Amino acid sequence: MKMRDLIVDQIRQEVRAMGLRELVTAEDVDDALKGGGTALVAVNSVCGCAGGIMRPALREALARGPAPDATATVFAGQDVEATARAREYLLPHPPSSPSLALVRDGETLWFLPRSDIEGRQHRDVAGDILRALDEHCRTRTPARGAR
Repeated sequence: MKMRDLIVDQIRQEVRAMGLRELVTAEDVDDALKGGGTALVAVNSVCGCAGGIMRPALREALARGPAPDATATVFAGQDVEATARAREYLLPHPPSSPSLALVRDGETLWFLPRSDIEGRQHRDVAGDILRALDEHCRTRTPARGAR
């Protein structure tokens, strides 16, 4: 197995351990982001710097903040169809990986691009995520994977 494949597998395991549902097809994305409720979607990447900040920040925010109705992830560069469809929902924001968004009924409520992740401490990024969860999510129960 190539080093890149090992890294991808490790990252997939990390987001699954957080309870995020992996979206691998366009239909998965539609199912997760069109239906009712607020979904937090992570556009994941193998980027060591920004991805290595985003994932710990997301883990901390999900453990501490109000929970979205669903959590999901697409993997840029790996699940091409799903990532392309997710990016349609995130318009007018340009493609950015890694990035995070809160989507309700197919509309993006909040977006955190790579440029606002890289070069920062994960706790600061977690603070951004927590503020968005506080503003857009009402429950304090643990999030579940997207429908």
